[in-house]
Amino acid sequence: MRAHILGAAAGGGLPQWNCGCPNCRLARDGEIPPQSQSSLAVSANGTDWAVLNASPDIRDQLRRCPALHPTGLRTMPLRSVLLTNGDIDHVAGLLTLREMQPFTLYATGEILAEIAANPIFGALNSQVVARRAVGLETPVEIAPGLEALLFPVPGKVPLYREGAVVETGLLGELTVGVELRAGTSRAFYIPGCAAVDDGLRARISGADLLCFDGTLWRDDEMIREGLGQKTGQRMGHISMSGPDGSLAALADVPLGQRVYVHMNNTNPVLRPGSCQRAEAEAAGWIIGQDGMELTT
Repeated sequence: MRAHILGAAAGGGLPQWNCGCPNCRLARDGEIPPQSQSSLAVSANGTDWAVLNASPDIRDQLRRCPALHPTGLRTMPLRSVLLTNGDIDHVAGLLTLREMQPFTLYATGEILAEIAANPIFGALNSQVVARRAVGLETPVEIAPGLEALLFPVPGKVPLYREGAVVETGLLGELTVGVELRAGTSRAFYIPGCAAVDDGLRARISGADLLCFDGTLWRDDEMIREGLGQKTGQRMGHISMSGPDGSLAALADVPLGQRVYVHMNNTNPVLRPGSCQRAEAEAAGWIIGQDGMELTT
């Protein structure tokens, strides 16, 4: 299995257009690498590819990934797009893929219902781009030799669906993780997750690769930086650090490669010389970067 990180950042990317935090300033000055919004391309044969989440940055992401370039006038190696939730930073790129190019759009029934409810996505012609509802815990081939299984992880409704009260530990079809299989290789892509429980630890145990939610280093990061009033938990994301963070929760889980993705522009692990990055790397984690290739 080959995986290509198309985008390693959370919504807004790095630098975020309206943010003057230290990371964004460093990225604008060329002192740390910029990152685009969360997406992963995966292939079992190096020829046929599936893209997990259609980032708003997908046009430039595809340009920077030669394996996904056209092989003819209108011949593409892209076979499918699979969505893990209905967040804007995971579905807006579908509008860029509206050029009458056939591929299959996979998602749970509830996520596809979110797409269907917004008439702007009618521009992605359903007679050209087939929409396929995938049941939880039901394997489906999303590219030749590449099988995906969707499973629920704790999360919340998309921001545009939030009401006065927001439940951030919802389990169902609106936030899912993806188990990928190709031959004897097994990988997981979980870019959004509010908590890690024993069931999730058991599910991912022994995998060759885990790409996991690295949104914030600490739960109150946005508040401490003066950039917002929401904690990571309120946004539906587990933090990396602390007794309830993913570093501690996944420390004893046997894994091949463990890679953080979907990192917010404020996260200090995005700075190569930071003590937080050193701590994560000492625990065996790779800090994902745009363009990073992973093989199993």
